[in-house]
Amino acid sequence: MTLDVDVSVEADAWSAVADLHDLSHNAIHAVLTETGEAVAPDAEVSLLFCDDEKIRELNKAWRGMDKPTNVLSFPAVQPGHVAKAPLLGDIVIAFETVQRESLEENKHLSDHVSHMVVHGFLHLLGYDHESDADADKMESAEQRILARLGIADPYASTVPVGDDQR
Repeated sequence: MTLDVDVSVEADAWSAVADLHDLSHNAIHAVLTETGEAVAPDAEVSLLFCDDEKIRELNKAWRGMDKPTNVLSFPAVQPGHVAKAPLLGDIVIAFETVQRESLEENKHLSDHVSHMVVHGFLHLLGYDHESDADADKMESAEQRILARLGIADPYASTVPVGDDQR
């Protein structure tokens, strides 16, 4: 299986993270290995590493939310059709938000970036967190994938999804 991971860096602040291309490649391939998801030969996924201003514009345009976020995913194919699609979609990650979260959560920046790549790519594969059951499934997958990458459980110090007080 060959998957082309196209990495674009739009914000200079991303120079704080060593080799985004390798980090992205490793995270995406760990997702494929852990999930067993088949992709089309020479399929492509694109990642854009930008700033909060850019992701805020995208979040407003596509989700109606006028604020920055850590990661956005734009699937190019419906779930269940990934194995035949030449383009899986786009993942956009904002530096300032991811850096702030990593500091607040006492995580290594590169580990948190890997988590955002994994999270975004799982969305492209059809994973979601709209319901508690879906969130549990997605978080469990993230935990296994990140462990495969040698990254600590990002949810270890949080309340399980089904136990929160929404």
